Amino acid sequence: MFRNFYLVVILTLTICSCKETKHQAIDNNEVAEVVDTYSKDNYTKKEVMITMRDGIKLHTTIYSPKDTSKTYPILMMRTPYSCRPYGEEEFKEKIGPNTYLMKEGNIMVYQDVRGRWNSEGIYDNMRAYIPNKTDNQTDEASDTYDTIEWLINNVENNNGNVGTYGISYPGFYATYSLLDAHPALKAVSPQACIGDFFFDDFYHNGAYLLSYWRATSVFGYMKENPTTEAWYEFPDIGTEDQYQFFLDHMPLSKLDSFYGEDNVFMEQLKTHVTYDEFWQSRGIIQHLKDIKPATMIVGGQFDAEDLYGPYNTYKSIEANSDNYNTLVFGPWSHGDWARNKDRQVIGNIHFGDSISDYFQKNIETKFFNHFLKGEANGETGIAEAHMFNTGTKTWESFKSWPPANAAKESYFMQPDEQLTQQANGMSATSDFVSDPKKPVPYSEDIKVVFTPRKFMTDDQRFASRRPDVLTFETE
Repeated sequence: MFRNFYLVVILTLTICSCKETKHQAIDNNEVAEVVDTYSKDNYTKKEVMITMRDGIKLHTTIYSPKDTSKTYPILMMRTPYSCRPYGEEEFKEKIGPNTYLMKEGNIMVYQDVRGRWNSEGIYDNMRAYIPNKTDNQTDEASDTYDTIEWLINNVENNNGNVGTYGISYPGFYATYSLLDAHPALKAVSPQACIGDFFFDDFYHNGAYLLSYWRATSVFGYMKENPTTEAWYEFPDIGTEDQYQFFLDHMPLSKLDSFYGEDNVFMEQLKTHVTYDEFWQSRGIIQHLKDIKPATMIVGGQFDAEDLYGPYNTYKSIEANSDNYNTLVFGPWSHGDWARNKDRQVIGNIHFGDSISDYFQKNIETKFFNHFLKGEANGETGIAEAHMFNTGTKTWESFKSWPPANAAKESYFMQPDEQLTQQANGMSATSDFVSDPKKPVPYSEDIKVVFTPRKFMTDDQRFASRRPDVLTFETE
């Protein structure tokens, strides 16, 4: 009896050690806030400045497993959004791509890219790749190479294998790591990765996305020295009615009062309104040739922010390289697959439960483990294309993407807003009057947003019923 009681006490203490309880007073009532301390209990944290080939130093945070009885691969994310929290005693609750990889044990690395936050240097938004660099020329590829070289030679208990990953802008830096890749880089997962700023994010196929106007402050203002505090702030538009705000500030020149000429990115957006050399040089898709590391491209079928990048990154690598290359698309909005939600819902549509957890456990973790800890022979058990069927709400596997049996179909607009698969040779017109002072909104919501997450699944009948919108339908 005594022995059983003793074991229960030990187990209880072990489980509770992974949680830290903080008490917070709310309306004179004390509420317990549970904080997950797994990373702090099982990892050490070190902050270093790694010197690049031109002498610039980049802030790098390294989380290493406390268990030093074995070696681990390095998983790195480079970001313009900061390595916070700063300070070797301050820990992220979750480190790495997902909790499975965190709890299995990996060396997790975060880095502030050149010119951002606590790193030195000058920031260049979507910095152009420089092929055949000479002397001390640098770009994001060389910074990644120099960082990996330092890590594998200075971080204890690493097994010599490195993986990179990231979502959205960090996904762009993950893609960048493939260019002039370090030999130790074995697995890369660009996720919702920007491929070209003229087709993703701020411009969508050349059309400026007004909801991103406020985000220009994040990338437009330069800083003079390394910092752990934000040096920019979002403009206060004084209303939640984003549609009316922009309607009241047309043409766009009326918005100049919110940003000065010191907002470098805003000036670039205003100057380069066509797909000129400025944008072309910053695209990364065209450089994805002869890629060596294994790649897993991930995206969301309802990502209103970055759809061009993931599909075209996969397509370009597939066409120009012989490496292991796989594609995963699920029923997610921007970055949903990295969140741990039981119900996967976008707008009013429920696609299923534990979909992100399934991806993290059975696809993402399997991919990195195979190439960083396993045989690395490409026999991952993951399909060439693992895609979610939003009609049947099930995952399906394909040997190629697009599928070999995919067929193109043509539809023809007919009188009375009919849509058919056969042209009938009839001649007709459908008229509408468009008033620039009353543009068609994409949503009825009165809300300030950057990424219109619900837009991709929203009921658009409110717009189709307007007299200035034509809707052609099949039977």
